[in-house]
Amino acid sequence: MDRQGIIICIVLGILTTNLIRVVPMLLIKGEIRNRFLRSFLYYVPYVTLAVMTFPSIIQTTPEPLPGIVALTAGVVAAWRGMGLFPVAALCCVIVYLLMGV
Repeated sequence: MDRQGIIICIVLGILTTNLIRVVPMLLIKGEIRNRFLRSFLYYVPYVTLAVMTFPSIIQTTPEPLPGIVALTAGVVAAWRGMGLFPVAALCCVIVYLLMGV
């Protein structure tokens, strides 16, 4: 790809990224009162993070079983009120023990 093509790609990337952020601010002038829309926008970051994280947890290990067991244990530990660092440490220890390293 020549220099001009690279510059065009960079400019298009900048425009796309900024339009995604600017257009909602231009279109929505006040507080969002629709309960469904507020709920939807509240959970979008969590869903995006989950969609990127959960497949990676299972596919990181050579076999899926240690990842699945660690994920299950992590969900149970988080549900019982453990913090982020203890849950992550617990999951790492479980994978370490199940991989037999």
